[in-house]
Parts: sequence; structure tokens; C-alpha cells
Amino acid sequence: MEFRSPTAAFQQNAKAMTYLTKSLNNPDAGRVVVEQLIRELGNAVDHYPDWHPILTAPPRNGAGHIGCLSQLETYEELDHTTEFVRGFVTCPYSDGGADRLVAAVNQVPGLYAHRLDQPLYAESAQPVVVVANAVELEADGTIRSRDALAWFAQQMAAEASSAQVAETWWNIRSNLLGGPHGSRSSLFVNQHTGSHMRKILEAMNASGMFGPVKESSLDMLSQKKRDAISENLIRAAVSEWENERRQSFKFEMRGETCQASMRDTWGDNHELSVRVRIREFDLDITGFYYPEDRKITHSDPRGKRELAEKFL
Repeated sequence: MEFRSPTAAFQQNAKAMTYLTKSLNNPDAGRVVVEQLIRELGNAVDHYPDWHPILTAPPRNGAGHIGCLSQLETYEELDHTTEFVRGFVTCPYSDGGADRLVAAVNQVPGLYAHRLDQPLYAESAQPVVVVANAVELEADGTIRSRDALAWFAQQMAAEASSAQVAETWWNIRSNLLGGPHGSRSSLFVNQHTGSHMRKILEAMNASGMFGPVKESSLDMLSQKKRDAISENLIRAAVSEWENERRQSFKFEMRGETCQASMRDTWGDNHELSVRVRIREFDLDITGFYYPEDRKITHSDPRGKRELAEKFL
């Protein structure tokens, strides 16, 4: 489904409003506070892009991937958290925990935390608001383009020295756009910014700075095409299996050697688990076959686009 930013923003804000006010003695007072938070922090979101200052500003332990707030020691007092474009509100029950969170965040350059007087989430909660001061919003509610692009490029360049492979846009777009997102935009970045991010990533990948390109996501193909790839390979595997009834076997299809495995999931001949691979992980298909009505279900295929398109 096409990503529509106004619709997504409305749905996210409505969900945040309900979550933060439904259990309060005075929901109307809570709604006033949430409306103010949306004006101050932007739209409610599902998760931050990897380059967002709310994730990159706090100190880190090690060089591992940080994809959520709970991975950072600065935010260890979080509880019942709702994220927005510029920051978040969290509602710990402990008064001391709220104070410790404010103190920890305010030691981090570029971040600011303060407590709210009005309860949110629950009457006994102690809400804390955390803001990334450098994040400025454009008229459409997304992060200012030049800032988002600079933070993104800095983050990617910093990862080059430890990278083993180059990830395609389709592999990591959720990490780069934040959530919810579409093919090249989200509530954090508009289509202009997202398109330039993709161009920058592809130029970096082409330079070889990350290593060889790793393809896994096939989201650039339509759902109809992804379904066709999976179904064609699974049906071919089933046809081969019906001839020999072996749990593991190989078959040839469109010039490729396919390694397949099939097993009776529950031992009752009702559902068969199917997996088809080409080479190690150049193409990987998993699904289920139901002999009674010859029905197939499957997950999305993963692998290299050029190879996958052979099976359309």
C-alpha cells in the first residue's frame, strides 16, 4: 500500500493520544498535554532512523547497531514510552527514576529533558519529556532536509571502517527512514530527502567503501511479483517431491540448481514445510504446502533481484 504521510500522521497521533490518556482520571486534561507534545515534538512515530540525534547523541558501549532507545544506558529508566519526530515522552512510575532520567539526559549535549506536572499513561506515572534540540521541522512536519541528509551521511561514513558488506537501500530503508515509512519517505523525511538519501547510499555502495553489495530484500518488486516467485518455486519443489518423496533433494529450473527440503510439519500429512534455496542465500524461499487442496502459503522471497526475476 502506498505510504500517505497525512494519513499515517493522523493514525499515529490518534494511537498516541489513546495510549497516553485512556487510563487517566481526567482524560481531557491529558489530551491537552498530548496535543501540546505533538505541537512541540512533531507527529508520533513507531521508531527512529539510525541517524537520529536521539539515538546518536548519547554515549554508547561498543560499536554495535543501535536501533531503539532501550539499547542506550542514558535511557535506562524508560517505561511506557511514546516516540515523536523530535523526541519522546516516557512514563516511569518511580519518582526517583524520573529524576535520574532527567539528570542523565541533561548531561548529553544536544538533548534536553524535563518532567511534566500532568500525569500521562497512568495517574501514578511520572512523565518525562526528552527533546533533541537540533531537530528542526519543515512545514510538512518532517526533519529539515539538510540536517537529515548530513546526519545520515555522517552515520553511514562512520560505519564504513567496520562494515563487511554494502547493504542495499531495500535491505535497510527501515533503518534509514524510521517508521512508519514508504519506499522513500516517512514521518521523519519527505520524498525529496528520502530520494537523496537513496542516491547517496547507492554512490557510497558503488565506491566499494563498505565492501561487496549484499542483496536480500526484494521489496523493490511488487507484491504480485514476489508472490509469483515464491509460488513458482514452491510448486516446482512440490512437483519434484511428489515424484521421489525425499525430504531433501535438488531440481533444475530455468538454468539454476535449486536445493529443496520438505517435511511433514505435524506428522499428519496435512501441512508440509517447504524451503527452496539457490546457492547459499542468493535466493531463499520458505512456505507451506497443503496436499488436501494443493494450497500454498509463503513468506516473501529474499535474495538477489536479477536471479529472483528468472522465476516470474
